[in-house]
Amino acid sequence: MIIRIASEDQYRLDDDALARVNELDNAAVAAVEAGDREGFQQNFDALLALVRTEGTVIADDDLSVSDVIIPPDDLSFEEAGEEFTGEGLIPD
Repeated sequence: MIIRIASEDQYRLDDDALARVNELDNAAVAAVEAGDREGFQQNFDALLALVRTEGTVIADDDLSVSDVIIPPDDLSFEEAGEEFTGEGLIPD
């Protein structure tokens, strides 16, 4: 799967990492729905860190299409309410 972090790079993640990405995505959705700013930020930060550390950066000249676009790391909690809803960024 190819995941882009908005305003950053695209990363190729293997299937082993995808389950953890989905768990963090779902936890971020649950935190937003509960109004838990701190819980959201912890899960969102962990999600970004996982993509950055487990993913392989795709070269700028590679025109592969992203399967998922994650908002940038400066996403506010209010903005998260629009992004992290329902099934989250990564549908189950």
